[in-house]
Amino acid sequence: MPLQLRHLEFRRIALDLVTPFRTSFGVETRRDVLLLRVETDHGDGWGECVALQEPRYSPEFVDGAQLVVRDHLWPALTGGGPLTAAEVAHRLAPFKGHQMAKAALEMAVLDAELRAAGRRLHDLLGAERERVPSGVSVGIFDTLDELLAQVQGYVDEGYARIKLKIEPGWDLEPVRLVRELVGDDMGLQVDANTAYERSDIEHLCRLDEFGLLLIEQPLPEEDVVGHARLARASSTPVCLDESIVSLQTAADAIELGAAEVVNIKPGRVGGYLEARRIHDLCVDRGVPVWCGGMLETGIGRAANAALAALPGFTLPGDISASTRFYRRDIVRDPITVTDGHVAVPTAPGLGFELDVAFLDEITTASVTI
Repeated sequence: MPLQLRHLEFRRIALDLVTPFRTSFGVETRRDVLLLRVETDHGDGWGECVALQEPRYSPEFVDGAQLVVRDHLWPALTGGGPLTAAEVAHRLAPFKGHQMAKAALEMAVLDAELRAAGRRLHDLLGAERERVPSGVSVGIFDTLDELLAQVQGYVDEGYARIKLKIEPGWDLEPVRLVRELVGDDMGLQVDANTAYERSDIEHLCRLDEFGLLLIEQPLPEEDVVGHARLARASSTPVCLDESIVSLQTAADAIELGAAEVVNIKPGRVGGYLEARRIHDLCVDRGVPVWCGGMLETGIGRAANAALAALPGFTLPGDISASTRFYRRDIVRDPITVTDGHVAVPTAPGLGFELDVAFLDEITTASVTI
């Protein structure tokens, strides 16, 4: 159903994290989130931009995303007449990069389109499951005792898999102790967020003794060859995250032997439709995929659950309960974990219903164009 785009609202909200979340590139204590509300002739749709406040995880950051949407991407969408969500990426293709900004716009149009048709994202993508296994991402702590206490809490909550953030100086000993804590049968993986160099390959191979599901993005995002060398040297499967920004980069990484597993983050690759194409490529090449997280609110978390229900997502993703990060979410029925799984939302659109009163309460700025 082609939609006529009328107005766009930029909604900035501030959400405090339950606990600081530390990775190799910094510490998050509060999320400054950019939400986009697209008003169309068939109703509204919401999207969430996953860019962080500073350009440390990726070149994108929240202020820059709002600027590029306002000055470039939105005029390109509205200047060509009615469109469907499937046409968003084509209209935005002349603008290089800015995948997170593009994904947020596509997400909002997709939400509006699906709501107007009474359909849900799960069905549009062709997902097969109504529940998906839930993993949790555990940050870096000041002490090992704090780490172990946090992990034990997540084990008690029933998560299906633990992911540990690592960096030089915080890797072998934390992983060893956590493996001892959770036992050999529980899924355990690590994520370095590009913190290591090729010269660290021998050191990273020492992680092989811990029976990890995978090691995620240990080297810089541009170093695909380095990841291929690590994959040949290590028995732990190498997973790419930051390196995968499109279908083409995924195909190239797989061909070079650098990606034995792929982490698909819709915001990082330009949207859920491109994420589906990357999923299909990986299924065709026999490469396992899983759904990563970017501290999303209930908007992005609901959509991620629908994506993770596709058959190629054979590993638990980072779709943890909303309470993992936020005391109160901006949706009325936030994601919860039951028996190590989350249920795929059943509401039309991306699957959420906003808690409008709370959203208004935490809004720091709102501009409509």
